[in-house]
Amino acid sequence: MGRWPTGVAVVTSRDASGDVGMTVNALLSVTLDPPRVLISLTEGADTTPVVRRSGIFAANFLSAAQRPVSERFAKAIPPPEKFAGLAVHRGLTGAPLIDGGLGYVECRVRSATLAGDHVLFLADVVGLGLGGDALPLVFYHSTYADPQGEHGLSLPPSHP
Repeated sequence: MGRWPTGVAVVTSRDASGDVGMTVNALLSVTLDPPRVLISLTEGADTTPVVRRSGIFAANFLSAAQRPVSERFAKAIPPPEKFAGLAVHRGLTGAPLIDGGLGYVECRVRSATLAGDHVLFLADVVGLGLGGDALPLVFYHSTYADPQGEHGLSLPPSHP
C-alpha cells in the first residue's frame, strides 16, 4: 500500500472527555448526493472511542505546509499535547477544525463497522469549509512528498 499516494487529513472529534485527533490517509468520498464519507481508524487509537460515543468527527484536509501538524497527530501522545498551541475553531458539530488547511468536512456517523484492527465509520457530511489555495500534503512510499515551488510536488523514488 506504500505505493499508493494518498492525501493526508487529521480526523478530530470531541466529547465530555475533551478534544481528540489523529492523522489519517484512509478517507474517501462515498457519495455526492447525499454527501457521505468513510474513514478508517485504528481500533486502539484514543480517537476511535470518542468518535463512537459522540457520533461526530471532522476531517481536516492538510496543506503541504502542515506536515508538522500531521506528524504531531500521528504520535501516540496525550490529546492535549496534540492540540497545544494549535489554532482551531468550532463548527456545527463542535469538533475542532484546524486553521490553515485546505478545507474540512464535518460529519455525523451513520454506521461503524469493525474491519480487522480498524473501525470503518460511514458518515453524512453536515458542514464543510474551504481553506486557502495551497499544495496538498501527500504521503507516498512511507514519506511525505516535497513541495516544489508553488505548483508542484516531488514524490520520493519507488524502490523495488
